[in-house]
Amino acid sequence: MISKILIANRGEIALRVLRACKELGIATVAVHSTADGDAMHVRLADESVCIGPPPSRDSYLNIHQIVAACEITGADAVHPGYGFLSENAKFADILEAHGVTFIGPTAEHIRIMGDKITAKTTAQQLGIPVVPGSDGEVKTEAEALKTAREIGYPVLIKATAGGGGRGMKVARTEEDLIEAWSTARTEAAAAFGNESVYMEKYLGKPRHIEIQVFGDGEGNAIHLGERDCSLQRRHQKVWEEANSPALNVEQRMKIGKICADAMMKLKYRGAGTIEFLYENGEFYFIEMNTRLQVEHPVTEAITGIDLVHEQIRVASGGGLSVTQDEVHFHGHAIECRINAEDPRTFVPSPGTITHFHAPGGLGVRIDSGAYQGYKIPPYYDSLIGKLIVHGRTRVECMMRLRRALDEFVVDGIKTTLPLFQDLVSNQDIANGDYDIHWLENYLAKTSA
Repeated sequence: MISKILIANRGEIALRVLRACKELGIATVAVHSTADGDAMHVRLADESVCIGPPPSRDSYLNIHQIVAACEITGADAVHPGYGFLSENAKFADILEAHGVTFIGPTAEHIRIMGDKITAKTTAQQLGIPVVPGSDGEVKTEAEALKTAREIGYPVLIKATAGGGGRGMKVARTEEDLIEAWSTARTEAAAAFGNESVYMEKYLGKPRHIEIQVFGDGEGNAIHLGERDCSLQRRHQKVWEEANSPALNVEQRMKIGKICADAMMKLKYRGAGTIEFLYENGEFYFIEMNTRLQVEHPVTEAITGIDLVHEQIRVASGGGLSVTQDEVHFHGHAIECRINAEDPRTFVPSPGTITHFHAPGGLGVRIDSGAYQGYKIPPYYDSLIGKLIVHGRTRVECMMRLRRALDEFVVDGIKTTLPLFQDLVSNQDIANGDYDIHWLENYLAKTSA
């Protein structure tokens, strides 16, 4: 059994993991940069260790400092949260070499799914439907032109080591293909130190659907349904909900079974999310994230299963706590990511929170490390909290979300709360009628 967990992260996810540890009676270690000394997870942890100055590369991405913190405190496991080192195979290997449990998948599975080309090939071999595209890296202009003609325009050029929309370009005609291919390679090299790109068919108006999976590493795996993450800005998710307004029960269970069966074959361990584009009744694999997702609370809301508890249980060798037959879906849940940003320009807005009032009531959950007097540092992701609401139906959930947004007060900085107040009153959103381009089109119209 795991006795002490070091939480190698910050902000709301660090606090989320800490709460799960306390419920399981496991001691906690918070690590933090000098900018996060007054963070809530640091205040509540059993022990804390400062691991460096504010820049992430010198603190939260400093593997040697984190391993040293494990040795100093006697932590026998590390939970990486999301972002930072959560999908770093080298980090998982180093922890294992030091006898520390990495609460996540094996380093091998992180490597397989961390490379987009290898992940797509693996998905095909496991029976997961994929987007038509190149067999691997597109290395030359001639190869780019040949592949695009075979796939058919428009095409999407993507970095093999990419994420967050970087190294991703659309080419709608042969005339702009070479520039798009060259630009994507340049961006990929700058962002990831790897210029390799591949090509896929560009879908016109797809939804972004992801399936939550869990495996025990021994060949047993389950799925926990889907999340609809189609409301995005610059490929960054803004609003997520479960279940998707676009799927029925038969579609949900069919794609869920495909994903769970694939994880059984792979002998995957821990939490994972298989992401798809969905259009005209068809699913197309995009990638797999080998970690806990930001939007995991909506899955918890509709299943009643604590995903962090489950991660710790599996990492401890305890196996899955439920079988597929024991997974049941109840009601509807929506999550809004509240960022410290201008709601129109999305320029970051660090600073001191002068007043903070979180909404409450039945079916309302706030995941946030923010509090009145807390200073939002300028060095990290602008996410300051997540508002998650649950209702018996989507209509009830939307009404509850509207009420919760009106109660939510964050003064002293700009936040994206006004954006969500607009969205919850929009008829397209109310009807569940949107795709991955909807939000950017809406923002372009309303800012014109």
